[in-house]
Amino acid sequence: MGRVEFLENLCKGCLLCTEVCPKKIIVQADRFNKQGYKVVEIKPENMDKCMGCGFCSLICPDSALVVYKTVQEQACA
Repeated sequence: MGRVEFLENLCKGCLLCTEVCPKKIIVQADRFNKQGYKVVEIKPENMDKCMGCGFCSLICPDSALVVYKTVQEQACA
């Protein structure tokens, strides 16, 4: 499971992240940042679908996304 943090003040609304998200959960928000760009978001009800793959963060030209991936401990046999 993963979680994405959006740094809205850096987002320019290019929507590249929406194109590469394999789960298609990143969408354009209804709000604007201080620079006047329409930002992106993941609706709270969809955040649990995030795999933490990091594709959105890799493609963002402005480093406006931070991806956190939950590391699961493996059981020792």
